[in-house]
Amino acid sequence: MKVSAEGCKLFFTTSCLLLISGLTVHSLSHSYDDSATTECLAEPQREQYGGGIIVNPAFDHSLEGWTMVGNGAIEKRRSNEGNAFIVARNRTKPLDSFSQKVQLKKGMIYTFSVIIFPFFPHSAWLQLSKGSETVSVVFKIHGSELIRGGHVIAKHGCWTLLKGGLVANFTSPADILFESKNPTVEIWADSVSLQPFTKEEWRSHQEDSIERVRKRKVRFQVTHINETALEGATISIKQTRPHFPFGCGMNNNILTNSAYRKWFMSRFKHTTFTNQMKWYSTEKVQGQENYTIPDAMLALANDNGISVRGHTILWDDRNFQPEWVKSLSPQDLREAARKRINSVVSRYKGDLIAWDVVNENLHYNFYEQNFGENASAMYYSTAYHLDPNARMFLNEFNTIEYSGDVVANPANYIRKIREIQQFPGTKGIPLGIGLQCHFASGNPNLAYMRSGLDILGATGYPIWLTETSIDPQPNQEEYFEWILREGYSHPAVQGIIMFMGPVQAGFQKAPLADENFTNTPMGDVVDKLIREWGTGPHETMADSRGIVDISLHHGDYDVIVSHPQTHFSKTLNLSVRKEFSQQTIHVKMHA
Repeated sequence: MKVSAEGCKLFFTTSCLLLISGLTVHSLSHSYDDSATTECLAEPQREQYGGGIIVNPAFDHSLEGWTMVGNGAIEKRRSNEGNAFIVARNRTKPLDSFSQKVQLKKGMIYTFSVIIFPFFPHSAWLQLSKGSETVSVVFKIHGSELIRGGHVIAKHGCWTLLKGGLVANFTSPADILFESKNPTVEIWADSVSLQPFTKEEWRSHQEDSIERVRKRKVRFQVTHINETALEGATISIKQTRPHFPFGCGMNNNILTNSAYRKWFMSRFKHTTFTNQMKWYSTEKVQGQENYTIPDAMLALANDNGISVRGHTILWDDRNFQPEWVKSLSPQDLREAARKRINSVVSRYKGDLIAWDVVNENLHYNFYEQNFGENASAMYYSTAYHLDPNARMFLNEFNTIEYSGDVVANPANYIRKIREIQQFPGTKGIPLGIGLQCHFASGNPNLAYMRSGLDILGATGYPIWLTETSIDPQPNQEEYFEWILREGYSHPAVQGIIMFMGPVQAGFQKAPLADENFTNTPMGDVVDKLIREWGTGPHETMADSRGIVDISLHHGDYDVIVSHPQTHFSKTLNLSVRKEFSQQTIHVKMHA
């Protein structure tokens, strides 16, 4: 989609005139092609990268390179249009399928998904002989170890794209298999592509994406009043507020610990209260609500210009209900939940940018067990009508961080989103995709993470990494930086919140600061990225044409333009926004 900037925008400061030229630009509010990831096509598209390391990816050479693993048989078929594809038939076990052996190399990233913008590659396309089932791609190594690399809900009658991959922690041959828990269906596949990348190539792709989706080119043109170029003018740039929300979880220790407040306020403008708004914190005894702590935390946040996400209205895990809730009858539980949602949402209406409505309701079903399969959707509808301007998030774990969790995989996540959309009373609801992003120990699977973000981004809903963290391990800070860069570089991600902090605030597992508020190595990573994504302070000098070209991250800036000959300086307030492809700033300096 193309949008037109206004023909000319004028911004006045006390010392200069700022001119931004009107341009026709591509909007980065993407209109994602949902059909490429979550729907089916009548015919599959061609494989990407010529199949990568896959032999005979489009089955142009019969079944060369492919074998049957387990029980059953494989054969080549053709569609009515003449397209060739492979079929695994007469299966009796989930892993009975066609297979190809590939050689994996330690440290390489292998992906079934695209690694450069735009999204939606031609990877592995799947279909079933009947019905609709989850199909997973599995890497079998060392003869028996199974590593799942991606999932898709395949259907009969059309082709669906599977995306995913893995990061190789070993050099080893591997068999690529396709798994369906229902052995009575035939698995069909076409256009299979697996492409390896080095970490250096992957990082380069991240940086290219950041340049496109998080930054804009700005040209400063400095002249005398008579329009002649002013060579050697110095331009100093410092970001005052980033437009991308990169925040941190906050807990009640911030109310009594001034050092914690100073540490937090100097870094972050977005937060989520880790536990303080949850039901078990605000109503420990039935009928005795106490919002003193979240009220005080919200007031502190408001006083310091910090935006807050609401976490969480209800939680679908029985273990995390208030103790008194667990023994209620279904009728009393319904009334208690009604009071809870009306109480907390009405209290903070208009004060929060988002709500995690029913936490983790792919993994758990406490309310569904009591009230039926539409229980969560009902609560989303209720929350939306109570606070229609806040975005309503489905908040889950293991959707992009762990490929072995089939329950919360991206395809199932989208299916849950659609259930909420189709419930009466949710028309027009501003939904959001909340991915907790709690990474366990080990090399993070960036290929799976990116493919999941691609698939979820196709819905058009904004994605937030809501509780980002990583378990302690020898390469913790290196891995965490990769995760944060992967999130920031993806066009569909619109915010990142870390559930980490200083030791004094109780963040013992992966602290960002020690007992004395000195940075840990993890804290160094976070501060480095804040500086890098904040662009500044930065100083540069105009060329012989009086021009400085620079690429700046989206955000608000203070800019000082000066020249030793004129002994005159001007201060600009600049906003760099994604709506413009380039901003041209003409600064006229007095003699």
